[in-house]
Amino acid sequence: MIFIFTNKEDPHPTNVIKYLVSWGVSVFRLNSECLLTDYQFKWWCNHDGCDFYIRNVKNNLEVYGHDITAVWERRAQIPKNLPIRHHERSINKYNREEAHGFLSFLRYYMRDIYSIGSIVEDRPAESKMLQLSVARQLGMNIPDTCFANYKDAFDDLCHSHQEISLKPISSSSVYVDDDKEYVFYSQKTDSKNIMSQAPAAFSQTACFLQNYIEKQYELRITVCGNDFVACKIDSQSQSDTTGKIDWRQGYDYDLRQEIVDIPDSIKDFCSGFLKKMKLNFGCFDFIVTPDDDYVFLECNPNGQWLWIELDTGFDISKIVAKNLVLNEII
Repeated sequence: MIFIFTNKEDPHPTNVIKYLVSWGVSVFRLNSECLLTDYQFKWWCNHDGCDFYIRNVKNNLEVYGHDITAVWERRAQIPKNLPIRHHERSINKYNREEAHGFLSFLRYYMRDIYSIGSIVEDRPAESKMLQLSVARQLGMNIPDTCFANYKDAFDDLCHSHQEISLKPISSSSVYVDDDKEYVFYSQKTDSKNIMSQAPAAFSQTACFLQNYIEKQYELRITVCGNDFVACKIDSQSQSDTTGKIDWRQGYDYDLRQEIVDIPDSIKDFCSGFLKKMKLNFGCFDFIVTPDDDYVFLECNPNGQWLWIELDTGFDISKIVAKNLVLNEII
């Protein structure tokens, strides 16, 4: 039984499930935000042993914990939907938190089962500081980086490099009073601009700065098990200037993408990185410089990849399904 731990709005599992079903593999999808409305669940522990049971009340599919052979955690959420919404918000909060206790249990109960999208390891592996430290240990090129909440900490970086890149390390967006979402993209600025700011500008939060690296193009490398899918993102051919700095800002400006081959040394690095992080899956972001050097930026342990499949036609869904089934056979 393949257990897919996800949310209702995520389209990534759809084609993967189609492959698994067509191959005769049993699949159970848990849309975690609907735990209290769409599922019945039970956990027990006594002198005979411990186990859990979940049934989808919409389609009557069910799963017992002892039947699960592989797990795919794909951006599960806390329970949000309630069968009955109480007029007291604190009671609604209590009900959600009690249900969330079951989801927290699932993550640790299944931590020793093969997983794509690690049940336990994803959260620490998301740290950009940890990622860059590991990449450096493995001998990969990385940007000079500083993360701090006071101005003087950036002296060395700004004196060594004229152009600086600013980016968030976790939160990628904020909401203001009108509930409008503002997304943080990577920005480029002159180091003199950084050093001209008042010290108080740095003390409100922590800042993540790197030296800006000129690009020939960018790479998104999706790694699942021993499979590598490298997508070339030709960000520098865009007419939109901001898209050349962060390709996501120029996505509507004829962004060209294609599947390419990568050197074995880069494959070896990605495999070594995932092993070090105790992961079976990762989406790596690289810059390839005008001198053909590869520079590691980050690895998203549960990154998006469906856009690559849709834009290039390369069937990553089949790769994910295959790795889940191969582990089940093993």
